[in-house]
Amino acid sequence: MKLRALRVEQLRQFRQPVEIRDFQPGINLFVGPNESGKSTLVNAIRAAFFERSKSTSLDTMQPWGDSEAAPKVELEFDWQDQRWHLSKTFVKKRRCDLLIDSRSFNGDEAEDQLANLLGYEFSGRGLSKAEHWGIPGLLWVEQGAGQELNDSVKHAGGHLQSALGESLGELVSSAGGELIDDVTLERSKLLSKTGKSTGDLARVEQEVAALQGQRDELSGKVATYQQQVDRLTSLLHEQHQDRDKPWDSFRQLAAEAQRRVDEVDGWLQEQAREQQARGHCEQNHAYTLEQLKTFASQEDELQKREKTRNAALSALEELQGREAYLQERLLRLRTEHDVARELLAQARLAEQRSILSRELTVVQQRLDASGDSLGQAKDLQSKLGQLQESRQATVIDAVQLKRLRTLTRDLEAVQIKQQAVATRLRYALNPGQSLRVGETAISGQDELLLLAPTEIDIQGIGKLQISPGGEDLDELALRSQSLQDEIASLLSSLRVDSLVQAEQRAERNRALGEEIAQVELLLNQLAPKGVDVLSEARRLDELRTSDLQSQVQALPQTQPDLPSITVAETTLQHAADGVSEAGAAMSQYQTQFAVAQQRLEAASEEWQRLRDELNAPDRQQREQDLRTRLVELKSELQRLETSIDARASQIEAAQLQLLRQDVERFTNTAKALEEAARNRSTDIVRLQSSLEALGAEGLEEQLAGVDQELEMATTRHAELVRRAKALDLLLELLNGKRHALTQRLQAPLQRHLNRYLQMLFPQAQLVVNDKLEPVQLMRSVNNRIEYGELPALSFGAREQMGLISRLAYADLLQEAGRPTLIILDDALVHSDQQRLAQMKRVLFDASQRHQILLFSCHPESWRDLGIIPRDMLALKSAN
Repeated sequence: MKLRALRVEQLRQFRQPVEIRDFQPGINLFVGPNESGKSTLVNAIRAAFFERSKSTSLDTMQPWGDSEAAPKVELEFDWQDQRWHLSKTFVKKRRCDLLIDSRSFNGDEAEDQLANLLGYEFSGRGLSKAEHWGIPGLLWVEQGAGQELNDSVKHAGGHLQSALGESLGELVSSAGGELIDDVTLERSKLLSKTGKSTGDLARVEQEVAALQGQRDELSGKVATYQQQVDRLTSLLHEQHQDRDKPWDSFRQLAAEAQRRVDEVDGWLQEQAREQQARGHCEQNHAYTLEQLKTFASQEDELQKREKTRNAALSALEELQGREAYLQERLLRLRTEHDVARELLAQARLAEQRSILSRELTVVQQRLDASGDSLGQAKDLQSKLGQLQESRQATVIDAVQLKRLRTLTRDLEAVQIKQQAVATRLRYALNPGQSLRVGETAISGQDELLLLAPTEIDIQGIGKLQISPGGEDLDELALRSQSLQDEIASLLSSLRVDSLVQAEQRAERNRALGEEIAQVELLLNQLAPKGVDVLSEARRLDELRTSDLQSQVQALPQTQPDLPSITVAETTLQHAADGVSEAGAAMSQYQTQFAVAQQRLEAASEEWQRLRDELNAPDRQQREQDLRTRLVELKSELQRLETSIDARASQIEAAQLQLLRQDVERFTNTAKALEEAARNRSTDIVRLQSSLEALGAEGLEEQLAGVDQELEMATTRHAELVRRAKALDLLLELLNGKRHALTQRLQAPLQRHLNRYLQMLFPQAQLVVNDKLEPVQLMRSVNNRIEYGELPALSFGAREQMGLISRLAYADLLQEAGRPTLIILDDALVHSDQQRLAQMKRVLFDASQRHQILLFSCHPESWRDLGIIPRDMLALKSAN
């Protein structure tokens, strides 16, 4: 099974339609933050399959605050070379449509097709629950439910055993049960089911632990006493050295370092003032240079201004000679344009007459053809009514018919069972002889099945009473009678005499439906919008014919030998282009003339202004003042540069950062030394008090007594451990033999489990019970086989085992020819990085055989899957 497309609309947060296409055959990864719609898509797929479209309990699928919404889900997938298209609408427009290639199904029939395909059931009333989900409930993992497996396997058990081909319960539990029970009982006196100590072994272990605790406590006290003596001696020696107050010398060093820091800070402030003065001096120097350059360039600028004024005067005189020619050309082209416009109007009148004449011909031809179509359509409409009446007479309730088929099969099965357990009476009578069995006379040879106490009358001899001895006959008889009564009731309700007659009526109804569809197709071809619409169209064509004739007669006559509209329009366009071009040329001339006048005026004004400025009387004195100012600024800049460089060298040599670190280091050292001296005084007093208390307890004598008691308890514990290990080994061997038998019977599922498990735990194995449920993880730890119950594993490990088991079930179902689709909503979120890397190998391997939809809010955890993730926020914004 391969999902091709998914589309949802008016469903929770997806108010507008959202469509996803191009699903990959392997892993499809959907990522996005919480509340981005991942779980909503998963729930939409679940609802499309598990919920009846007619259910009245699905209001929660509507967008928040929109009670008029009609949530809709569409799915498209491939199965066995067929394309399946499912469309299901809930709440307001309850409907279900299923298209399988060219076959269509609706309502309950469509939903039953899906349930039979995937292996699940519908709820009798209300929302579906886990017990109805079957195989999809096993393969579609909800958020936070990956570690819960047993209930899902139980709900899908019937389908899984069907895929495996046999039920294993009786076979697995048939041999060795009593011996295993005896060994288990003896083992339970010392060990629990999970291998924990119990009974005498637990009591002795508690005694050993208690004595060991006492011994450790006493040993610790003895060691503490010795350590405290050594510690007190060391502290007293250090306290003697504290009399010289070594911290005072470090405080003096910190003060000296701080004085140097303050001195360097003063240098930094002086440096900043000199740098600011240098900046002002550089600005004044640049401004003075700029003013001198301006004086030098004004003479050259005056000559350029004079040349510009002369050029503007020449351009204006040249333009004045073109005006007369442009005026004459514009007038001539406007006259040609008026002639072309009148010619186009005549051509359009002629074209309109031609168009109306052609349309009149087409309408008259359509009137001739519609007469025959209208007659045929009316005949088909009459036939359609007759067929619909006939089909109504053959309508039969599909649900009751399905129930009748089921009851008939059940009755046949009961009758087969009755024949299997009934008493068989075989007889071979001589020619001419007869017997009476009950109310029936028999002769010759044959066989009778006796299902109830029967009396045999042998004429001239007597009577025989035969009572069949099967324990189930009465129950089967009651069941048979109940089924016959219900079948009779259904036959009466359906108004038929037998299932065959009911099937014939259903087949007749289907055949009439196909014939109706064919007639409707023919009628739709002749009258797509109905016979009445076809009649109305003919009436409108008749009116249009009369109107067209009137329009043709009303048009005025035109002159002969007119050009076509295209030629006339081209001629008019050429004339218009000529007028536009001449008008543009005139407009351009006027604009150029105005611009030339403005340029001449502007050039004359600029020339006069600059000439007046050069002839100003104070100009030479201002230039001399600027040159003197420039020399003074250069001298000041040189002095500031020399001072700033010297100050920078002085600051760098002082190493300000190191000085500040010295202040912090010497200050902290003084504080630490003084604090350590105070702490030593406190520790000496505390240790002296503690040593006085420990010396009075007699610790070494107490330790020797506890050692003797511990040795005796340890010996007893070793004896019980050896017995427990022996029983554990025996039970392990017996269970191993029994497990080997189970494995042979459950080999298909076990093979798939082992395939995935080896990627996570080499040489490990998941133990499966007779219900096809994984119950134990068997693995080697320190060269010893350990059995770990799945519920006892960590949350993350149980989630990993649950996913591995589901993938194995998917492989098993695929081999059995059943469809598989795996959906994982935020799976493996409790796995550490190493385990997650191994589980990604498992998922990638499974994706070679199955399509997997993986939803996650942790995109960084899945970057190395080798696929391009689909961002939920991008999907929502793109649709």
